[in-house]
Amino acid sequence: MRCPYCGNDDTQVKDSRPTEDSGAIRRRRICSGCGGRFTTFERVQLRDLTVVKKSGRKVPFDREKLARSVNTALRKRSVDPERSERMISGIVRQLESQGEVEVSSDQIGEFVMEGLKGLDDVAFVRFASVYKNFSAADDFRSFLAELAKDPGAAASDDE
Repeated sequence: MRCPYCGNDDTQVKDSRPTEDSGAIRRRRICSGCGGRFTTFERVQLRDLTVVKKSGRKVPFDREKLARSVNTALRKRSVDPERSERMISGIVRQLESQGEVEVSSDQIGEFVMEGLKGLDDVAFVRFASVYKNFSAADDFRSFLAELAKDPGAAASDDE
């Protein structure tokens, strides 16, 4: 495994253990070059997924991109990283278990909205503002009003 700090290929595993949901192996590593410590996760990948964008373009599914999006929404929120990791793993499992090799970006967005809604309300609204392309404060007001009226409607509302 290449060191993320110095790029050295010589790293050693210091500790391995399953994640809380047993869906991955968490490995603590140390770089023999710079001494940097970092964590890697090893997961089972059932199939290679392809994401179909709104433009029709197809790109390989990238779990790290999904994690970055979720973590951006959760930035500065007091949510345990294990909970967000479990949510991300759950989304990936949902996508893989659908039986389709191609998944739409809309489907991924809906799964993330659903997961964040149960995890953190502020992160849910942050993600929704990007996913639903809010352009003005009124968009937030409408979304929050809809959420207050029917908590299930905002997540499945296709605007």
